[in-house]
Amino acid sequence: MLIVPVKNDEETGAVAQKLYDALWTAGVEVLIDDRDERAGVKFNDADLIGIPWRITLGPRGLKAGTVELKARSETEARELPIAAAAEEIAKIVRAERAGATGD
Repeated sequence: MLIVPVKNDEETGAVAQKLYDALWTAGVEVLIDDRDERAGVKFNDADLIGIPWRITLGPRGLKAGTVELKARSETEARELPIAAAAEEIAKIVRAERAGATGD
């Protein structure tokens, strides 16, 4: 799982850190790509190293109170409310793990 802040500002950084902490607490391995690069570069690098899920924090989404979740294997992203994002993402990851182990 990778968190990609589109802007490197204080507000976006705070939301990214809060989401990062909540995901780790929920047992989800996650990284934050806070490099000073364009979003497209970060997306491409995530694909190249095989990160299966990407969470994008953009200015419009933050204003609307949402983050964007996209699986590398899917073409469409889905929007999740920031307040429920960590819980929803943890459910998705648990379901994926259960499917991989046959549980």
